[in-house]
Amino acid sequence: MQVDHHDLHTEFPDMHDAIDVLKQSNAHFARLFATYHRLTGKVEDLEAHDMPVSDFTLEDMKKQRVKLKDELYHLLLAFRAGQKHAA
Repeated sequence: MQVDHHDLHTEFPDMHDAIDVLKQSNAHFARLFATYHRLTGKVEDLEAHDMPVSDFTLEDMKKQRVKLKDELYHLLLAFRAGQKHAA
């Protein structure tokens, strides 16, 4: 089965630098990033190996991932906005 990769660098290719800076400088972002990364790995493993799991469980995991990605994205936007104002 073809598995789409959803790591943040793939999802937000224009934000590589901001992701790297925030992972090092913002504990909240780092925790969310780690949670997102673990959850993405679990979902991709389930899909890649066609492991038995209920549709509800898989969809719930994907919804959690979207929620985390949305929160991470907003933190990235705020960081970028702060960089523009500092320049």
